[in-house]
Amino acid sequence: MAIEAVLFDFSGTVFRFEEAAFHGARLTDAAGRLLDNDEIAEIMRRLTAPVGQTVEFDAEGQYAWENRDLDPALHRRAYLEVLEQTGVPHPQAVQVYELLLDPDGWTPYPDTGDVLRALHERGLRVGIVSNIAFDIRPAFADRGWHRYIDDFALSFEVGAMKPDTRIFKASLDALGVAPGNALMVGDSQEADGGAEVLGCAFSLVDPLPTVDRPSGLWDAVRAHGLLTG
Repeated sequence: MAIEAVLFDFSGTVFRFEEAAFHGARLTDAAGRLLDNDEIAEIMRRLTAPVGQTVEFDAEGQYAWENRDLDPALHRRAYLEVLEQTGVPHPQAVQVYELLLDPDGWTPYPDTGDVLRALHERGLRVGIVSNIAFDIRPAFADRGWHRYIDDFALSFEVGAMKPDTRIFKASLDALGVAPGNALMVGDSQEADGGAEVLGCAFSLVDPLPTVDRPSGLWDAVRAHGLLTG
């Protein structure tokens, strides 16, 4: 069956939260020592890993972690604890968390805009399917890319998190496309690959720093016969 729609994950797929977001923040540990690049990279990893748990929680914290992308308050509770357990003092943890919530603080991959525009111009439907607890639409609107997106299925709005098939179905229903006519592109086989249960095709991309992945989205869609001309 022909592909009529492409669904994209957000973090690590079309945008990435990178160290550049911390420029000027001058993050320190509890003793006031500036954090080095390796420590900042570890913070980034813990904030953006699509699956897996990086710290131990008490019962309340565990509940917040497991449901973090369904409720903004639980998201804040979980990630502030992650930051503090990583060694970021509370005042700075709040500062870092606020940076995470700013869609304009996220960096698009070099080919994001061109791929979205090309799919739109070819008449394919485009959706964003993301496990997230804040509105990412401004990241697209501020670059004029919102015109290429036909639907946003965000977990905190849909009430389901990938790999739960309900979030993929919500997007497909909004796009008016059958699962067998859709391609899901994401950086996590475990989470984004859940679309395959419904019958969608799936293409895995590597969540590398944006400078190191100039054509990952092109490669992902071309592997399925799209945008080959």
